[in-house]
Amino acid sequence: MNMAARVYAMVLRYLYLMRSSWPRLVELAYWPTMQMILWGFLNQFLVEQSDWVAQAAGMFIAAVLLWDVLFRAQLGVSLVFFEEMYSRNLGYLFVSPLRPYELVSALLLISCLRTLIGVGTAALLAIVFYHYSIFDMGLALLAFFVNLMVMGWAIGLVVVAMTLRFGLGAEGLAWAVIFAVAPVSGVYYPIATLPEWLQSVAWALPASHVFEGMREVLIHGVFSSSMFMHAVLLNVLYLAMGGGLFMVAFRAARQRGLLLHVGE
Repeated sequence: MNMAARVYAMVLRYLYLMRSSWPRLVELAYWPTMQMILWGFLNQFLVEQSDWVAQAAGMFIAAVLLWDVLFRAQLGVSLVFFEEMYSRNLGYLFVSPLRPYELVSALLLISCLRTLIGVGTAALLAIVFYHYSIFDMGLALLAFFVNLMVMGWAIGLVVVAMTLRFGLGAEGLAWAVIFAVAPVSGVYYPIATLPEWLQSVAWALPASHVFEGMREVLIHGVFSSSMFMHAVLLNVLYLAMGGGLFMVAFRAARQRGLLLHVGE
């Protein structure tokens, strides 16, 4: 077999692998589309409200830091679980007395630790580089942090459940799902910037209430208890759904022997 034939054989192999994994196909167009939507809405908002940013110093820095809480919390659950799958260690874990809910508890705790280290470092550097402290929000920051953390956990558990069901070919969902909610969470612009039909979707997300609440604190100095309670109630619902989906996927994987075969 000459070089061209070997290259052709490898290309066919990767094409067959892509064809058999729908998450890979979706991912090809997903990231450019998400970037276009996110920054398109931001550009539209800034054109219409050019003086808005001047109302509150550090608005985008606060948004970036709080968004990273959600992002890191989700990755802290999913990526740590993926490491067990990469090492083919799940079967050995559950030969021990470890129970599924105990594994979930450990994933949530390590996610919290990783998020505190990552976002905390960035927040301290923001003080040094930009003379902006997100800690000036006081107790409101704690409310925002906890709500975004819990939403990240819920998404992470859904990603883990999908990976148990479809194998590591679905690991791209760890990034795809979290960025799917970014354009409709109002991270960098108010929810009112979105089309009306999309605003109802946005208000069904805890993150939307958090980021709208953040802007209320930074611009008007007012903490919205109603937005906080909406975020809490939605998080309770989503975390229960995420945990339930994980338990269903885990039970199915154990019955089908998938815990010992965690490849594609």
